[in-house]
Amino acid sequence: MLLWVSLLVLAPISGQFATSSKSVISVHPPWTVAFPGEKVKLVCSGSHFKRPEMSTPYRWYYRGKQISETSSNTYEVHDSGEYRCQAPDSIKSSSVSLLFSQATLILQAPLYVFEGDSVVLRCRAKAGVALTNVILYKNDRLLAFLSNTSDFHIRQADLKDNGAYKCSGFKKDSSSVVSNRVKIQVQELFPPPVMKASSFQPIEGELVTLTCETQLPSQKSDVRLQFCFFKDGQTLQSGWSSSPEFQINTIWREDSGSYWCQAQAVTSLVWKQSQTSKIYVQRGVAKVQIHTLPALEFVIPGQELVLICSVDGVPGLVRISWYKTSNKESMKIKIQNSLKAEFKISMVKNSDAGEYYCEANNGGLSFLSKPVTINVKVPVSPPGLTLSPPGDRALEGDMVTLLCEAQRGSLPIQYQFFREDVFLKEIEVTSLRTSSFSFSLTAEHSGNYYCTADNGLGAQRSRAVHLSVIVPVSHPVLTLSPPGPWAVEGDLMTLHCVAQKGSPPIQYRFYHGDVTLGSSSVPSGGGASFSFSVTSELSGNYHCTADNGFGSHKSEAISLSVTVPVSRPVLTIRTPRAQPVVGDIVELHCEAQRGSPPILYQFYHEDVILGSSSTPSGGSSLSLFLTEEHSGKYACVVSNGLGSQRSDTVSLSVRVPVSHAVLTLRAPRAQTVEGDMVELHCEARRGSPPIWYQFYHEDVTLGSSSAPSGGGASFNLSLTAEHSGNYFCKANNDLGAQHSEVVTFNVLVPVSRPVLTLRAPRAQTVVGDMMELHCEAHRGSPPILYQFYHEDVTLGSSLAPSGGGAFFNLSLTAEHSGNYSCEANNDLGPQRSEMLMLNVLVPVSRPVLTLRAPGAQAVLGDVVELHCEAQRGSPPILYQFYRNDVTLESNSSLSGGGSSFNLSLTEEHSGNYSCEANNGLGVQRSDTVTLAITRSRSGPVATGVTGGLLSVLGLAAAGLLFFYWLPRKAGRRPTSDLSRSPSNSDPQEPTYHSVPAWVELQPVYSNVNPEGEDVIYTEVRSIQKGNKNAAASAPRFFKNSDSSVIYSQVRVASTPASRPQFLASSAPLR
Repeated sequence: MLLWVSLLVLAPISGQFATSSKSVISVHPPWTVAFPGEKVKLVCSGSHFKRPEMSTPYRWYYRGKQISETSSNTYEVHDSGEYRCQAPDSIKSSSVSLLFSQATLILQAPLYVFEGDSVVLRCRAKAGVALTNVILYKNDRLLAFLSNTSDFHIRQADLKDNGAYKCSGFKKDSSSVVSNRVKIQVQELFPPPVMKASSFQPIEGELVTLTCETQLPSQKSDVRLQFCFFKDGQTLQSGWSSSPEFQINTIWREDSGSYWCQAQAVTSLVWKQSQTSKIYVQRGVAKVQIHTLPALEFVIPGQELVLICSVDGVPGLVRISWYKTSNKESMKIKIQNSLKAEFKISMVKNSDAGEYYCEANNGGLSFLSKPVTINVKVPVSPPGLTLSPPGDRALEGDMVTLLCEAQRGSLPIQYQFFREDVFLKEIEVTSLRTSSFSFSLTAEHSGNYYCTADNGLGAQRSRAVHLSVIVPVSHPVLTLSPPGPWAVEGDLMTLHCVAQKGSPPIQYRFYHGDVTLGSSSVPSGGGASFSFSVTSELSGNYHCTADNGFGSHKSEAISLSVTVPVSRPVLTIRTPRAQPVVGDIVELHCEAQRGSPPILYQFYHEDVILGSSSTPSGGSSLSLFLTEEHSGKYACVVSNGLGSQRSDTVSLSVRVPVSHAVLTLRAPRAQTVEGDMVELHCEARRGSPPIWYQFYHEDVTLGSSSAPSGGGASFNLSLTAEHSGNYFCKANNDLGAQHSEVVTFNVLVPVSRPVLTLRAPRAQTVVGDMMELHCEAHRGSPPILYQFYHEDVTLGSSLAPSGGGAFFNLSLTAEHSGNYSCEANNDLGPQRSEMLMLNVLVPVSRPVLTLRAPGAQAVLGDVVELHCEAQRGSPPILYQFYRNDVTLESNSSLSGGGSSFNLSLTEEHSGNYSCEANNGLGVQRSDTVTLAITRSRSGPVATGVTGGLLSVLGLAAAGLLFFYWLPRKAGRRPTSDLSRSPSNSDPQEPTYHSVPAWVELQPVYSNVNPEGEDVIYTEVRSIQKGNKNAAASAPRFFKNSDSSVIYSQVRVASTPASRPQFLASSAPLR
């Protein structure tokens, strides 16, 4: 049986080989066609082996030009065209074409389609467009109706699905639309695999590795594959595996045969098979090898060394023997059952150098390895550095040699020379352990020198050797600090002198002109400095010298000019008077006592610049024409380029004459009313305080007030009517008084209680009289509106624009009796007068005489009643009875209703009877009634009397009907109403009377109709209040009256039914 030895164990690798480093661009969502405004992202994928430390960005290209760099692998696009990307550590991707279509219908498909892919084709209409009868076509042939969905699915794509696709549909108006055409080319997921073997003719016992190689496209790098290996139609061992490798640890002759492999995608049914390959296993050949651990070309004394002998192809139990060529005898023998053997030297010595080999013996055969040489190498010792010629000082230009030597160390040795850690030279020696280096000195060669020695076992460094190169001084350079030819008095100035070349110590001296200022010795270079405080005397030329014992050298001279900063200025204000007034001219003068000219002067008022001027000497002035705004603080600033100085602040107060005063009246309402409190406010907008204010009413001083800090003054008035008029005020601050404009206002006075006066043509007003109502309020601001009332019913109104009261005329009727009042109003509150009562008297009408007998005929001895009554007329009415024009009797009816008179008939009573009615306004006589008396109830006399009575009664009835009909037609109540009937009269309290000796008079009105004519007038009389019973002493009506009678107007009525008329501007009485 053959022995199989496996020397290598391979770890499984991924299921596919790494793709090339070309970037891959993909689209998300996966469509290459979209509508404008939709979000489309490009994703860039690169090498799977990107180094973590790399920070290269992702680059994006559009139409061949780079458009962006991003740290992430995504990029959002919105424009149609070709795009490419480049991922870090990868080359550019292939291009992808995107289309943002304005079409109504588009067909969307994936960018790439591979075998086994699940593919979605999507027909989409533009937003807001509804399509029907959507159909998908392949190669212009109907493929599917998309009635309920817009997607068409291909479950497992293969080559039969290649072709050109499009879709169509119909809009609501039956017009058809067609989408873009999409060409689908199904690509191979991976090519058929190729099976490879580590050897197709292996030797028995060797390890053989079978590899199933295929390659996924970069777009499908994430697809997982599985593999299976076959021999002569039989599956090898475990079957399918994710590893593309299969190992035969020990192969034998019987393992020869036909081998192939299969690769299959894990998530799909796509699989492919390789071609068949023959493997022929050969018989084995013994191989013995020796190698060291560690694998070194040389070892160092004291190091551990391990020799390993590996045996291959030797069957059976093997014995390992070790040999060194120096003595040809076995150094050490180790017998073991392992295929490996080791020989260890714990601490290597120089004597361990030589050739070593091993021998493998299985009891029958021996096999020798090739020898291996072991070299023992000695590290170098620290070298020593010396100078030639010796010494640590040398002049610039001398030749010096550096000598470096290591006392121990295996050759070859590498020597390096350094000055101040700066590499100078490298020399390798192979025979001697000494190396040298020569050079000509310059000033830069001063410093510390050392060398190193290295033979590959570690570098060694020498001690440092110092060498000073002595250099004569060069011409020194003198500089000023701070730089520049100008300096300011008081500045600290530094002179710095330095010689660019020269070995220290160097002695430096400083001069102002030919006067030595100071000296300094510098032991280590860098120059010397001399500082001093500048005064005006130190202007001039300066130089310095440098000397290090090899000759003195002088610098170039430099000039210095010292300037003096300005001192603090003094500001003076020159005014024409102690207190400057607006309009004065003042001079501001500013002067600094010290300072290098020219000096710039600037003048300020409350930090606002007024002006500036530059003068060589003597200060500067500025003139001002004063205004109110010039009051405040003033200062000046001087500057000559060496800093500015500001003067102390000087205050200036400009007095301002008062301006025209403004008088303002502040009242609680738009129209001032008596009793209001009014504030008079006087203010001058301009003027220096204190200001004295005086207030005037019609040139009469009301009061005065002082405003110490401005703001005006006020004066309060409690208004009366006398306060109407013109007002003004005066403002004065001792720079001239100013008057305000005149302000006029009128104080409104509320009306007082008005007085109503009734003016009639007689003492007793009578129907038809013209009466004037006069209403007047004795106080109150005009215009005043007067209104007249009868029993609280408005009669009319009148406006009195300028006072004096108002009038209202009435043509009196019986209805005008009653209470009267008036009201005055000027919008400040109405006032009502006291009530006046008016009684309109009515003249009596023609009376009617009635004879009332107990029977149809008047018979001697009968009692006959004579009744006389006037249907109209104001009581009391005096009735008189006549027979044949001889007065029989007279009676007075105090309350109307007529009067009666009884006769006991005798023969003398026959005759003509009549009666008269009189109420003082005229006498009216009745018609004559004839009375015939008979001795008995029958006979012509009785008949005549009866006929006469009936005739009289008929006429009386007709007259009464006419009398009642007439007032109703005119809209009036008949005068003989119930209030005038005798039953309602009170003979103890007569209403009408005439008493000459009354003290307090009250108007009483009587109506009189004299003589039965249609003449109506009014008589107005007065009676004494509280003496109602005085009328009892006046049996005769209005006889011998001493009362005052006023007659307003006599008017003849056109008809008895005429409506009462009003005069002036009154409205008709309704």
